[in-house]
Amino acid sequence: MKTASVAEAKSHLSEFLATVEAGEEIVITRRGKPVARVVPVPSEKAAFDWQSLRAYVAERPPCPGLTVAEMREQDLL
Repeated sequence: MKTASVAEAKSHLSEFLATVEAGEEIVITRRGKPVARVVPVPSEKAAFDWQSLRAYVAERPPCPGLTVAEMREQDLL
C-alpha cells in the first residue's frame, strides 16, 4: 500500500489513478496523518455459468433426504 501527501496526490493524480487501476491502494495523508484511502472499484460480476453448475451437480452422487422443492413445500426454506 502506497502513501502520499495531499500535494503529491494533486500533482500526480493521473499516475495514482493508473496505480489504483492496477489493483494497488493509496493512502492520502495530511500532515503525516491518513485522511483517505483510494481503492479500485470492484469489477462487474461475470455472468452466472449455468453449464458449470449443471456439470458440478451431475458429478455428485444424489443426496438422501429432502429435495429443494420438498423443503419449500414444508416451509423449511
